[in-house]
Amino acid sequence: MSEYKAIGTPTPVLDGRDKITGQVQYATDIKIPGMLHGRFVTSPYAHAIITSINAEAALALPGVVRVLTAADMPDIPPRARNRLFLARGRVIFAGQPVALVLAETPAAAQDGAEQVWVEYEPQPAVITIAEALAPGAPLVWPGGKPGASGEAGAHGADVGDEDEEESEVSGPNVANGFVMKRGDIAAGFAEADVIVERTFTTSMVHQSYLEPMTHVAVPDAWGNGMTVYASTQAPFHAREQVSDVLGVPETAVRIIPTLPGGAFGGKFFLYESLVALAARAVNRPVTLSLTRSEEMLATNPAPAAEMHVKLGAKRDGTFTALQGDIQVDTGCFPGYHGVAAWLLGSYYQTPHLESRFAEIFTHKVSPAAYRAPGAPQATFALESVVDEMAQQLGMDPIELRLKNASKPGDPLADGKPWPVMGMTEVLQAAQSHPLYQNRAEAQAKGRGVGIAIGGWPGGTEPTAAQAQLHRDGTLHVHIGSVDLTGTPAGFTLIAAETFGVSPDKVRIVYGDTSNMPFAGATGGSKITYMVGPSIIKACEDARQQVLTIAAEEMEADAADMEIVDGRVQVRGVPDKALDLGALAKKTMDFGAKYAPVVGNGRHANNEAAPGFCAQIAEVEVDRDTGEVTVHRLVAIQDVGQVINPLTLEGQMQGGVMQGLGWALYEGMAFDEYGSPLTGSWVDYTVPHFIHAVPDFEMVFVEIPAPHGPFGAKGVGEPPIIATAAAVANAIAAASNGRVTQLPMTAPRVLAALRN
Repeated sequence: MSEYKAIGTPTPVLDGRDKITGQVQYATDIKIPGMLHGRFVTSPYAHAIITSINAEAALALPGVVRVLTAADMPDIPPRARNRLFLARGRVIFAGQPVALVLAETPAAAQDGAEQVWVEYEPQPAVITIAEALAPGAPLVWPGGKPGASGEAGAHGADVGDEDEEESEVSGPNVANGFVMKRGDIAAGFAEADVIVERTFTTSMVHQSYLEPMTHVAVPDAWGNGMTVYASTQAPFHAREQVSDVLGVPETAVRIIPTLPGGAFGGKFFLYESLVALAARAVNRPVTLSLTRSEEMLATNPAPAAEMHVKLGAKRDGTFTALQGDIQVDTGCFPGYHGVAAWLLGSYYQTPHLESRFAEIFTHKVSPAAYRAPGAPQATFALESVVDEMAQQLGMDPIELRLKNASKPGDPLADGKPWPVMGMTEVLQAAQSHPLYQNRAEAQAKGRGVGIAIGGWPGGTEPTAAQAQLHRDGTLHVHIGSVDLTGTPAGFTLIAAETFGVSPDKVRIVYGDTSNMPFAGATGGSKITYMVGPSIIKACEDARQQVLTIAAEEMEADAADMEIVDGRVQVRGVPDKALDLGALAKKTMDFGAKYAPVVGNGRHANNEAAPGFCAQIAEVEVDRDTGEVTVHRLVAIQDVGQVINPLTLEGQMQGGVMQGLGWALYEGMAFDEYGSPLTGSWVDYTVPHFIHAVPDFEMVFVEIPAPHGPFGAKGVGEPPIIATAAAVANAIAAASNGRVTQLPMTAPRVLAALRN
């Protein structure tokens, strides 16, 4: 029997009915009087000089009000992709916005965009990592490298420290890089009895959220301020960036976050400043809602990567050396996905380690986070090699992993100790699962069962919360984070458990940057982990205020008071009680002698709570076509403490589903000139629930996080990380074919079988 009254109660997403009935207001639903609609004019070239822009024909069209170009934008150093605004003098990726047409209607804006004539002088472009690193390659940034965007830190992926060495990969198209080492790598491989070495590649993958990126900017009538309605994961970060670009104090900018229709790391901050600048230029409200084609062309997907991994082990399975070299195609701006190299060198313990990382500029769209940025790529490579090592040693794949798995206190790749985490416990749960135990039965049916594990370090960012008791007896909890995945349901349970009321008496209240307590960006598996403790502190504060007031009213000691069934009573004396609503009334009436019940909570914690997820996949491979069918997929995850099993299971299922996209379906393709070949969902394949869903099973393992609310930790990242590796290992088990490219399409699988 649970020790909790509310925690662990299956609770549906609180706004589920509003979502399915269309009552939720998204950014595209915002209608402001006098609002203009924006449409981009984008570059067809990956690299070209802009020789002229002629907007006369567009401006002659009915409804077209203005055509903005770089001449209308501030000429500031583009230290991040979100400051590229409109192309100034040249374009550096196909799809880059060159002009912004503003019109009275969306149709007029589209017509206007088609009538803006841009003359280009095409230039040589580097489209692949090899081309970018070749001697004499065209430079993406001939005037010097721009800085990193900072989004990795917001996502909780800013790992490593000043002890990292500079990468040996160098050149003008190298954005950044580092090496993490320990021991003597050559000596480690000399000690090995078996060495497995392979090269892996992954594709650029789009987050494929349902709602395209949308922003509405409204200039203040009384000054230089700006209100921005934004489908964003990071309203306070957006406020900081927009205010800096506009040159006004932060509090002159108000970010109103609308409910995002999906984000997954792609909606931290991109076009908010541009829309605000456009609104200032015309002194009218401006909305920009991207088309699906513009989403594929001009946003910030996950990067492609090339990875070389070499692993050495003794006959008994002890790892002696691990060498990894990860090169990420970072497009036209750095994104810092260095967590990939950090994770590659941290999952397992080996005395000799060398993990290298470099981001390489190309003339392509720049990347950003996508649910555990860098982790699916690195894990696909590492877990494939570990599985092949088990095969060559004749060892059970999980036994090999358990023998070398990192444990709390063991050194990470950067030498720091692992915090409390459950990698071993998750592997043990996978080992005892019937699907793994009975994998011989699957083999007899011509199927293969594969295992992989993936981990995420977790993020941290300060938060605050406020709890207010109202006259109807409800507790309103005000927070500043953005809801992406149903976190209010879990927050309701946390508040109810702490304050001592039933969950139906709790309301989670969202606002905007002008009135809500600070919270960091929603990403990095840190919102429940970081906002939850602030809610607990706010509710504890409010509870103590209630007990103090009730004690004075009943002439009792506050230490003897308790809250039961919506009433405050003397412990053990239910007849002597005061309804919470009546108590609140005593704090909110004219002439009341008590101050209103308002509890405040603040939380800052720099120790993250890593999460691990092991996955077992059962697949069937058609040896004639290479087509892969995933029949079963079990995800076993350390969640710290189950707060709300319904939304938790949904988080895991969604992550695994996206992991299947990485594994089998998704990949943005470009031709030799850098033109995108996957410009819509017609030619970019996303897995869906009609034919791509195997028999899912989600299993919770609870290793409490010391600083998490009731021991809970963030769960968003881990379930996407191991899927591609588990499917790859299952393919190998079913066919003896080792696929080293993502996605593992039928032609690639067939080629692996033939090899």
